[in-house]
Amino acid sequence: MVVLDDITDPAAVESWWPDSPRGNGWTLAATRLNDPRLTGGGRARIDVDVYSPDEATAYLTSRLTHGAKAHLIDDQAITLSKALGYLPLALGHAAAYMIREQIPCRTYLERFTNRAARLDELLPRWADSERYGRQITTTLLPALDATDHDSLGHLARAVLGVAAVLDPAGHPATLWDTPALATYLTAHQPACRPRRAVALRRRRTAPKPVTGDEARAALRLLDRYGLITYDGSGDGVRAIRIHALTARAVRETTPEDQHRTVTTAAANGLVEMWPDADQTQRELAGVLRANTDSTSAHARDSFWSPDGHPVLYRAGTSLLNANLHSAASAYWGDMVADCERLLGNNHPDTLTTRANLAVSYQQAGRTSEAIDLLEQVAADRERLLGNDHPDTLTARNNLSSFYQQAGRTSEAIMIKEKGPGDRALPCRSGDRI
Repeated sequence: MVVLDDITDPAAVESWWPDSPRGNGWTLAATRLNDPRLTGGGRARIDVDVYSPDEATAYLTSRLTHGAKAHLIDDQAITLSKALGYLPLALGHAAAYMIREQIPCRTYLERFTNRAARLDELLPRWADSERYGRQITTTLLPALDATDHDSLGHLARAVLGVAAVLDPAGHPATLWDTPALATYLTAHQPACRPRRAVALRRRRTAPKPVTGDEARAALRLLDRYGLITYDGSGDGVRAIRIHALTARAVRETTPEDQHRTVTTAAANGLVEMWPDADQTQRELAGVLRANTDSTSAHARDSFWSPDGHPVLYRAGTSLLNANLHSAASAYWGDMVADCERLLGNNHPDTLTTRANLAVSYQQAGRTSEAIDLLEQVAADRERLLGNDHPDTLTARNNLSSFYQQAGRTSEAIMIKEKGPGDRALPCRSGDRI
């Protein structure tokens, strides 16, 4: 039997296959490639997935128990297995790390989720107790360099960088048809030099705009090398997926000065593909919100400079439209805290997020709290923006509606008489009339 491990180039192993299905030899090959050249000639493909949640937790429990460290198992074992993506390689490294450092699952999970920590520190080479023979980052990105030999190599790297900040559970393929991502990918194409150029005045021509079809070709290349999973039909709202640890390895190998550009491009694309009325597309809306959460988490505070990114408001409005009361109140509460911390109490975005928090309270039946908060917003907008500013009129209009719903009709009438709050009012992204 011949065993071939970690095949990255099918042509390089062509001579090692048995001559025919009836040959005397056997070859067992391991690869992350999704390449048709590896099947045929009597060869059978067997997909080996990651552990199931139960298998992952059972492995972690068994590994720590047999290491005489059963006391390190706690109520975070299941959560830790999920955070590691149920990947056998990562679970083996993590178990060895916990045994050596004498830390329980909870403590290791805290270290693992610390954004300042890197994979090679938390899953170091010395923790390879199962003898995989590889460092974790090297294992997760085995074929990225190989894509450089393809004509789509540069494009594939840019595509992978964006996929790494999106939700690992998946995003729609149609995201790659948005102008925002086309612009980003075009900017990351190598510029072209003319064949004839005057000495000392050599100019680079602008790269050709990247199309959605070219982006999909890059996705197929990444899928072929096992860096992502791409559902070729492209019909599902989670057609493109990436393992969480692969995504983290990509982010950790992305230059720091490129992080904001990548996350902004992803967020811009999400805004552009978001349906105006997403209530009838609940599954898509949920996926877009999940991808917003992932992207904004990786962007950290950069989505608040100089103002809040529109995708943050779009996701919050989607929760309001879906009548997800508790989730909406929690989301807008976090938004208010971020605005006050980063933009200040009197910034227009802070007032907008407070207004939407009030709407979430009203939807949840917390009418008294909604009125108290919106009264403050209306007063602040009048003080800062003036009586006739559209945002001031929007706040009054909403406040009048809240009063009516609370049975405070006379106060609602007073608000109406104070200004033209019953006309159609323009509003910023995230405001609701």
